[in-house]
Amino acid sequence: MNPSNRKKQNLTITLERTTIQKAKLLAARRSMSISGLVAHQIEALVEEEEEYRRAAREAIALLEEGFHLGGKLRVTRDQLHDR
Repeated sequence: MNPSNRKKQNLTITLERTTIQKAKLLAARRSMSISGLVAHQIEALVEEEEEYRRAAREAIALLEEGFHLGGKLRVTRDQLHDR
């Protein structure tokens, strides 16, 4: 999606003063505002979660499909379990 087409909404958070002071220093070292720093981190967390869920779905689909490991089955399952 084109970033200019995204609708943005304000978010208010409450943090301890010492955390805010440290965040200001961190944001300044990254040439960002605190708002930009927080937005960037939240967006990264959301993206990471979405990527994890996508990868999990793909892995489950592969496991359900199974893998051909080569070779040929020379006996049936019933023959293998004959007692």
